[in-house]
Amino acid sequence: MTITLLGAAGDVTGSAYWIEEGGDALLVDFGLFQGVKMAEDRNRLLRGLNVGRLRAVVLTHAHLDHTGRLPLLVEGGYQGPIYATPATRELTELILHDSARIQISDLDRVNRKRQRQAKPALEPLYTPEHVSTVLSLFRALDYEQVEEVLPGIEVRLVEAGHMLGSATVELTVRRGVPPRVLVFSGDLGPWGAPIIRDPVPIERADVVFLESTYGDRDHRPLAETIAEFKEILRAAVEQKGKILVPTFAVGRAQVIMYVLAGMVHDGSLPKFPAFLDSPMALEATRIYSRHPELYDEEMLELLKTRHKGPCLQTVTPSVTADDSRALNDQAGPCLIMAGAGMCNAGRILHHLKQNLWRPETWVVIVGYQGPGSLGRQLVDGKKMVSVLGERVAVQAQVRTLGGFSAHAGQADLLRWFGGMAASGPRVILTHGEERGREALAAQLKQRHGIEAERPSAFEPIEV
Repeated sequence: MTITLLGAAGDVTGSAYWIEEGGDALLVDFGLFQGVKMAEDRNRLLRGLNVGRLRAVVLTHAHLDHTGRLPLLVEGGYQGPIYATPATRELTELILHDSARIQISDLDRVNRKRQRQAKPALEPLYTPEHVSTVLSLFRALDYEQVEEVLPGIEVRLVEAGHMLGSATVELTVRRGVPPRVLVFSGDLGPWGAPIIRDPVPIERADVVFLESTYGDRDHRPLAETIAEFKEILRAAVEQKGKILVPTFAVGRAQVIMYVLAGMVHDGSLPKFPAFLDSPMALEATRIYSRHPELYDEEMLELLKTRHKGPCLQTVTPSVTADDSRALNDQAGPCLIMAGAGMCNAGRILHHLKQNLWRPETWVVIVGYQGPGSLGRQLVDGKKMVSVLGERVAVQAQVRTLGGFSAHAGQADLLRWFGGMAASGPRVILTHGEERGREALAAQLKQRHGIEAERPSAFEPIEV
């Protein structure tokens, strides 16, 4: 069996594992590259990828960097099944349609400029019609359900704790004796995160593809992060400034609303205007509400006593473009949550353009920022950035709150892996920048005597 990484090898976007054996191929994820130079070219369907051999696709979760290239498969002729949890299917529909919409909108602006320069128009990666075809191929797979996806190859999905419906993929290959178990961690969540359940470790494996997004560090404890967030909000309220929170619409937005509502409810923070300027996040919240079977015990208890608990009515939805533009005239103090989470698209760009140059503005970064993204530039302290084609001075205060991350830190990654360490698996580190992979590899060697591998993209791995 040969496994080739078609992305997320030395970086954290474009996750895709092409698995080939006996003329058949299986894909685990097929995500979009984001926030990197030449991402547009890298996102085009790869030359030499034989879609005709592809028999099945299995998804770990719905985020765009794990699902964003699926429409290219159907454009290339793929008509086979795509296996995922029911929640992942619903969220993928939301995310891919949003991606198609943004591509068309962005290209419309670009092509007007190209037309004035007598250049040919560019085409989007895919259209809403391609997305609809993708969605027709989905096959629901519940947690712990075993399904034969290829003759002699079974798949089982296990809770990954990263977002609603996220899964670790366990492949059992019965084409040889003895059977072999391959595990693809997907993106793992931290223990104790709000709303969803903790990740479930797997007991044994022969080969493990382990994510390493935060393989070099741990996040601050959630309680400390919430306390710091509260102090930022208090300071901004005193200064009558705007607090801009670039927010991933799925997962992060729901957690921030939960935390904010709790602060207002317990009286530790005065009520002030807060807006969720993201139709996508609003729809994602509705999807979350349809899947209480995936909540953790704390969230289930909250549902039982919600008349006493935090109320999300502390946040005002901003649905239309006119609603969003009206926030330009909203006086501070106020908080605006808007996508996209890496500041690489969406409504947050307009709010940053209007407010980054104001000293009373606060920008609170609550998630990973890919290399080259505007969010990463802000985190790195750049004093002048380009926003929607205009140079803008950064005089706002930029703060990073890593404790809200939906990714496991180093300690949680090692905790998850510890459940199968005794079986002595071969470990291949993916979905992390090199500093993350290098640090996690050192820990695996020190604790378990395992020499973890760090392959490059398109480097065939023989199993």
